[in-house]
Amino acid sequence: MLETLLLTLIVFLVVQLFVAQPYQVEQGSMENTLQPKQYVLVDKLSPQFNGYHRGDIIVFNPPASWKDNPTGSPYIKRVIAVGGETVDIHSGHVFINGVQLDESYVLDSEPTQMPGLAGKSWTLKDNELFVMGDHRSASQDSREFGLIEKSSVIGRALLRYWPLDKLGLLPAAKLPNIPSASSAPSASSAPSATR
Repeated sequence: MLETLLLTLIVFLVVQLFVAQPYQVEQGSMENTLQPKQYVLVDKLSPQFNGYHRGDIIVFNPPASWKDNPTGSPYIKRVIAVGGETVDIHSGHVFINGVQLDESYVLDSEPTQMPGLAGKSWTLKDNELFVMGDHRSASQDSREFGLIEKSSVIGRALLRYWPLDKLGLLPAAKLPNIPSASSAPSASSAPSATR
């Protein structure tokens, strides 16, 4: 019996460390896609082979330089841009390589604003992601703490399993194909600061 218990514990730890892990949503930054107090299962395995893509919902540790996370809890946000892409935010909209995103998942179609309402631009390296919450006005995200490294990502949120009446796979964001930065038109003449 002791061997069975020990084997069960080892299997549980291996699964939790390398395959999948449960997380509770703590804040309202992903409303209405995810609500506070809901639980999601985070897939740690498949991103090792298939990477992260624009539209994925991920759980990650915010940058160590970000001091506005007193509990040290991981964040859950949506990937908006991946390595090699340029993000511009101005006039209440998000542009990737000069193409405006149609973000149907954003709560109440609220505009995407920068702190101070100025425009800004980021160009991502291969190991970086740009993330934002679906409830833009209630989200602390890459607009404030900057780009995150892929190494800080715990995994891709795949399944909502609690409450039971909300059980199901998380809906995939339908985002357009974006031309590469080298073939895309320039975003706009709106004020921006490159980072």
